[in-house]
Amino acid sequence: MKALLEPIKEIARFDELFRDLKKGTAGVTVISGCLESQKAHMIAGLSEDAPVRLLIAENELKAKELYEDYRLYDAETLYYPAKDLIFYQADIHGNLLIRQRLQVIQALLERKEVTIITSVGGCMDFLLPLGVFEKHCIHLRNDSELDLDKIRKELVRLGYESTFQVESTGQFSVRGGILDIYPLTEQNPIRIELWGDEIDSIRSFDAESQRSIENLEEITIYPASELILTENTIARGVKAIKKEAKAQSTKFRDKMMTEEAARIRHAAEEICDQIGEGEILQGAEQYLHYFYPETVSFLEYLPENSRIFLDEPNRIIECADALEAEFQESVSHRLEKGYLLPGQAKLMCSTAELVAKLNRRGCVAVSLMEPQKGEWNIRDEFSVTVKSVNSYNNQFPLLVKDLKSWKKAGYRIVLASPSRTRAQHLAEDLQNEEIPAFYSENAERVLKPGEVMLIHGAARRGFEYPMQKFVLITETDIFGKEKKKNRKKSEYSGQKIQNFADLSIGDYVVHESHGLGIYRGIEKIEMDRVTRDYMKIEYAGGSNLYVLATQLDTLQKYASGEAAKVPKLNKIGGQEWNKTKTRVRHAVKNIAQDLVKLYAERQASSGYQFGKDTIWQKEFEELFPFEETDDQLAAIEATKADMESKKIMDRLICGDVGYGKTEVAIRAAFKAVQESKQVVYLVPTTILAQQHYNTFVERMKDFPVRVDLLCRFRTPAEQKKTLEDLKKGLVDIVIGTHRVLSKDVKFKDLGLLIVDEEQRFGVTHKEKIKQLQKNVDVLTLTATPIPRTMHMSLIGIRDMSVLEEAPQDRQPIQTFVCEYNEEMVREAINRELARGGQVYYVYNRVQSIADMANTIQKLVPDANVGFAHGQMKERELEKIMYGFINGEIDVLVSTTIIETGLDISNVNTMIIHDSDQMGLSQLYQLRGRVGRSNRTSYAFLMYRRNKMLKEVAEKRLHTIREFTEMGSGFKIAMRDLEIRGAGNLLGAEQSGHMESVGYDLYCKMLAEAVQEAKGIAPAEAFETTIDLNVSAYIPDSYISNESLKLDTYKRIAAIENKEEYEDMTEELTDRFGEPPKNVQNLLAVAELKALAHCAYVTELKQMGDSVRVTLQQHAKIDVARIPELLQKYRDELKFQMESLAFVYTPRRRNSKEKIDLLEKSHALVEDLLQITQE
Repeated sequence: MKALLEPIKEIARFDELFRDLKKGTAGVTVISGCLESQKAHMIAGLSEDAPVRLLIAENELKAKELYEDYRLYDAETLYYPAKDLIFYQADIHGNLLIRQRLQVIQALLERKEVTIITSVGGCMDFLLPLGVFEKHCIHLRNDSELDLDKIRKELVRLGYESTFQVESTGQFSVRGGILDIYPLTEQNPIRIELWGDEIDSIRSFDAESQRSIENLEEITIYPASELILTENTIARGVKAIKKEAKAQSTKFRDKMMTEEAARIRHAAEEICDQIGEGEILQGAEQYLHYFYPETVSFLEYLPENSRIFLDEPNRIIECADALEAEFQESVSHRLEKGYLLPGQAKLMCSTAELVAKLNRRGCVAVSLMEPQKGEWNIRDEFSVTVKSVNSYNNQFPLLVKDLKSWKKAGYRIVLASPSRTRAQHLAEDLQNEEIPAFYSENAERVLKPGEVMLIHGAARRGFEYPMQKFVLITETDIFGKEKKKNRKKSEYSGQKIQNFADLSIGDYVVHESHGLGIYRGIEKIEMDRVTRDYMKIEYAGGSNLYVLATQLDTLQKYASGEAAKVPKLNKIGGQEWNKTKTRVRHAVKNIAQDLVKLYAERQASSGYQFGKDTIWQKEFEELFPFEETDDQLAAIEATKADMESKKIMDRLICGDVGYGKTEVAIRAAFKAVQESKQVVYLVPTTILAQQHYNTFVERMKDFPVRVDLLCRFRTPAEQKKTLEDLKKGLVDIVIGTHRVLSKDVKFKDLGLLIVDEEQRFGVTHKEKIKQLQKNVDVLTLTATPIPRTMHMSLIGIRDMSVLEEAPQDRQPIQTFVCEYNEEMVREAINRELARGGQVYYVYNRVQSIADMANTIQKLVPDANVGFAHGQMKERELEKIMYGFINGEIDVLVSTTIIETGLDISNVNTMIIHDSDQMGLSQLYQLRGRVGRSNRTSYAFLMYRRNKMLKEVAEKRLHTIREFTEMGSGFKIAMRDLEIRGAGNLLGAEQSGHMESVGYDLYCKMLAEAVQEAKGIAPAEAFETTIDLNVSAYIPDSYISNESLKLDTYKRIAAIENKEEYEDMTEELTDRFGEPPKNVQNLLAVAELKALAHCAYVTELKQMGDSVRVTLQQHAKIDVARIPELLQKYRDELKFQMESLAFVYTPRRRNSKEKIDLLEKSHALVEDLLQITQE
């Protein structure tokens, strides 16, 4: 943007500076007097002629701020994060950081011009030379040759892992002639289809749906790890590691430290074995020096003519020293204990080396004060005069006044807004105030004195150059605290879990007609020269049932809330299953009638009608510091609509922890208060009451609303005063535990009741609540996700809003999985305390929890350690939790009780002891307790090496690693929570019934019962079976992975019309290549089945050369038209009245003609459809 950068050139002595920089002499040029956001402006002005620019800030936070500011001048700026060296020996860490780092490497190799922003830490670690990356990139383009076996080996070496379906970055999979790969540098995974050995097409596809997006000409695959191992480097590294380990262990031995000696030998052997087997190691980067003796730092990645900018050089040295000290201390501890080899201690260079390197390049330092000479080789100093801009805090007239005086003084004025529409509106508003403002996207436009230009872009704060008469104002300056805007994430479509993707051998399944059995795998069975796939299910007494893989829709995976209870198998042909079904049907019918009755009563009565939104309401909502998600907006709209209508609101809002339910409630409460109604906010625990109280007070502080708290933490005198004021109507909102339901609580005019975490109130409490609310609007919040299936069947009984979309502004949680070692724990805790945070330590054994707390107290003597568990007295527990919330306790050792609903944004590190003992959804819930602020947070999942069950644990840890994205846990935790949620919603006796038939079938029955109670007769259900002698199955050569195959069968069985049939065919071709004949038959049979079902056919069966088509008893068929159908087929078709069946025997025209019965049947069924009555 010329208009922005022009003024820099007019600063005194700046032409000297430019000449100086162009020469590129070594040393640091200092520019002092720079302010926060103006630094980026300065840097942009000084770097126009340099192709590669590196901006170094003191720490992660400052680097991110600089990144935000600099994007106004260069939208393509990249952020290069520093590695977390200390935790590098974790077994597993998310690949988010590596992704960002590789994108920078890609830009350096591919782009001419690039701006990179990093923190000091990013320049201190040792890396492979850039040439090594360049050498190992794989370039593929259309029509080039490709050897699959070779590339497979190569990809593993580059750090990709082989899976059967590519879902997240760093994975690849080979199926037949198709290679899918998800490079870390790409937005979407890539599918490469081969024809022989030649590349036929390259296209990107969507990881969620696995369908192609667009075709590409060529693609470069970058390594997926920062350590690239070739055979030579492996040999060299293994030798070096063994040698050093031997030396170290001998040293320990001589000092009689046998434990340490054994530890170091063991570690070295293990790593050598793994690398020798060609396994890719998470964390192998820490052995970098053994494999590549000649390493470089990030600065060497930049070409000679790059320009390096230092943000506050003094702080850079301080931070570098601190990083180095922290690293050295942590490493020395570990070296003494034999956790590390000496070579692993050389992962970062010292501050002195860093400064020396920078002094040798041409650097520009921007700082507020003149820096101390000290270590920097300062070559020249300049200073600028800059002022910061006033904050206008929504005071538009003030802004207008300032603009007018600047205009008079001949200033050039630029206003930046992150939204184009808002920029255009602002321009119009200013024109109405007689200020000649205009909006422009023309980069070449230069401002004349007195002009006011609006541009599209965001910076954090504005600044003014009084000497050069230039001023930049950002939206933040005008409207106060910036709203955190976030990207919309793509909608997660489809059901939460496709039931069959997770069916494994040995699982319990429910068959609608035969009951509960055990799934034993897929078997191919050949009968009369026709091969098909069957699923084998074992029932009580050892009998087996074989179900055609095309009839998967009659099977469901058995799921119940009590995972520990082993369900009882049914006998085939026994009566017991039918009895169970009848019993459940009966119970379901009762509940449906109650629900429908309740609904009718609610519709009949009428409540208070609130008015439309006021100005205040809008202002209040603007103050919400985050951007609402779509689901949240929908819920808020619906809630307000309910309040504005005559009927009594009874709305349930479900959403995962931290998905912003409270904000919905706050807005509803505010709306009620404006019409001088009172609001009760009811919560299950004292601690939550305190938390919500703080939230409400914070959000309402600018408005005349009085919020009070009623709970045990208040003295009797305070409580008494609150009660009196409630009666008089002086308190607008009261928040409390069930204390607010006591007899002595009287309201002047209650208008809204909000119940939080509904699932934790008992029945009696709920009755009391009902008394309160004869005609009061009620809003209920709950965290138990209510499954879609359930939701459908309850629709129209309660109004529901479901929040499924995770709020953005959350930093993903850095998750490490590692073996328990005390050093690691000490580091993690010290590090969190150093940045002023607090730590959760989850330890799930009540008996020894006090000892654990003592152990930790010994590790970190200066921290304040407390412990909490569910068997304490409630008062005691609350006291400890209260201390923790108020920051008196630094480390809380607790059992998993924290998984329910505490929300403390200051806790950003969690350590989970023996994480292999917990279920996935539990780990997910626990992990959701940290990372609630915008700091990076850490979760350490510890386990003990010796008792690790290799396979199960591996799987689980793998899933956790993919967990690092926000909201992804929803998919995992869903199933198990769904079941619990449904149980809560329907009451205790119902969950027993749900156990006995399994969850899916229960939902199906409930939906039918509700329809019936509403008086809608259900359509009579009938099954359509197709039995033709065609080989219809999916061969192993087409899809080899069993769970993928089952999933495909399930989806083919669900085909309902021609569109879906074509769509499925297209998807199969896209994902697995051209389907063979057997698979085509499978698809055709599925489509035929759907057609036949519409024509009321119950069975279509081949008998020798003819096909018999049986109709349902009550088939809606126009009987009068049957003769014309028979006429059309002449003597090939016969109709048997008593059995309601057509027999169709197509004639051959000559003896050689092969008849395709599948096609013929298809044609016949289409004709049948013509004569069915709609």
